[in-house]
Amino acid sequence: MKKIVLFVGVLIGLVSTTLKPPFPEVEISNGILRAKLYLPDSANGYYQGVRFDWSGVLASLNYKDHSYFGQWFEKYDPKLHDAISGPVEEFTPIGYEEAKPGDEFLKIGVGSLRKVKDMPYRFAAPYALVNPGTWTVETRRDAVVFTHALTDAAGYSYHYQKTVKLLKGKPVLTLEHSLKNTGQKPIATTVYNHNFFVMDHQPTGPDVSVTFPFPLQVKPTRGIGTLADIQENRFVYLKELPKGESTHCYLTGFGDSAKDYDFRVENRSSGSGVRVVGDKPIVQLAFWSIPTTVCPEPYIQVNAGPGQTFRWTISYEFYQLPKTASVK
Repeated sequence: MKKIVLFVGVLIGLVSTTLKPPFPEVEISNGILRAKLYLPDSANGYYQGVRFDWSGVLASLNYKDHSYFGQWFEKYDPKLHDAISGPVEEFTPIGYEEAKPGDEFLKIGVGSLRKVKDMPYRFAAPYALVNPGTWTVETRRDAVVFTHALTDAAGYSYHYQKTVKLLKGKPVLTLEHSLKNTGQKPIATTVYNHNFFVMDHQPTGPDVSVTFPFPLQVKPTRGIGTLADIQENRFVYLKELPKGESTHCYLTGFGDSAKDYDFRVENRSSGSGVRVVGDKPIVQLAFWSIPTTVCPEPYIQVNAGPGQTFRWTISYEFYQLPKTASVK
């Protein structure tokens, strides 16, 4: 086991410098899956934005001849809010609405940020990182353990750990989380996984479908009925998404049981598939896609009172679709 302690420096504003590889990273394998992860680093890290949790950023994951994650965007800058890849997570900010301009608010997995103006929170805004806390990384052959310790950040303290693990003898990746509240204020927020599937670098179109265990209902916002649609419990695409086009909507129909956090993303053209299962109920389900990535985004509720620990796990089972028999 290799242990790295990273004392993360303070980021001031947004800079235009674009870093070039190599980035701090590590590769893990269980003999079936092979994955590369970027490590948190405020000076040289691949991702230095203040939107997403800095832990567990997957540069790539391969199963047999299939790849599942990778770069989906054209422009790269380490400070960009979405210059990131893999099944990454974002926590809803804590204390933002109560904070006055100049005060701090909390983003779990990032640190405390400074509120600039008296206006609604914007996930794309480059808020200054005031208290980044300390990251510790432990690497194993088939797993990486990320630990973020934060003390008195906007009045909150916590010990957050995410373990990215490849299960022995199985084509399964798990994200195991624990959030211990080490402060005096209760921590109550939501977190979602953006996923950012890039399956075999195939375009988003009719060969792609996402299947849920419940009949879907949709609140149409963008692209529904023209680029994509709902077929009972499946989200399908009516045509290949043109460059510059996207879909975005909120799906409902799920219940209050964790059994509904269970969906499959498949690409008939490449034969790749993945099943995603969470152990907490969905409280909101967003869905976003562009020509290069498909993103079901399930939200869960997070609650940890002083001294309490909240835990949750998400698993990804990768598989190949059976080959379609040729028509004689």
